[in-house]
Amino acid sequence: MYFDDPTTTETRIEGKIRCLIADDHVLVRQGVRRLLQDEADVEVVGEAGDAAEALKGVMELRPDILLMDIGMPGFSSFEAARVIQTDFPSTKVVFLTMHEDQDYVMQGLQAGAAGYLLKDTPSSKLASVLRDVYQGGKFVSPEVLGGLLENGKFAPPEQRPRPSRTTLTPRETEIMKLLAEGNTVRKIAGMLGLSLKTVEAHKFNLMRKLDIHNKAELVHCAIRKKLLKVPVGF
Repeated sequence: MYFDDPTTTETRIEGKIRCLIADDHVLVRQGVRRLLQDEADVEVVGEAGDAAEALKGVMELRPDILLMDIGMPGFSSFEAARVIQTDFPSTKVVFLTMHEDQDYVMQGLQAGAAGYLLKDTPSSKLASVLRDVYQGGKFVSPEVLGGLLENGKFAPPEQRPRPSRTTLTPRETEIMKLLAEGNTVRKIAGMLGLSLKTVEAHKFNLMRKLDIHNKAELVHCAIRKKLLKVPVGF
């Protein structure tokens, strides 16, 4: 984790939008930092390599905006967004991700994010969105907004379909696929660089959400979700 501002929230440059960048890829963080440094009204106060570090950064620096990736190792970005919305509402979360899946978009918005941007967003648009969010607005990339509108997910509350309790986080989906492929919890922990307890927790949550109780049911479910190819003779 790298903070530009080693002090508390009292140190700030008047009129600047204070932004914290969270992404597990150093080159991405540095690239976004360089783009934002060209904006006179934006100040990058620090970087984080995962959602847990991002949450710590929000607690210490109280940035105006947390620009955060989805699917980073360890603690869920969606859970971090929920904590921030509840405990640090002055910090707005904007997801910057490559995921266009509508389930991810809805999870992000339901977690309290003020924005959902795809990583191919032009740099000029990124700065514009940060300004809008800083002023209290919300933004969803047009590439994913169209699908949400078509499916009625932005309809009036009484007309919206109820969110599915079976929606998995990106990390849960990844672990479900690996389990269905026959990998042990210990092997998955090594593959993903996670602790055994973290993988066990994800496994418990996904099985609870999907109401599955054994390996056979997990494999069937993975096939239905197209996470696993149907074996010959299945």
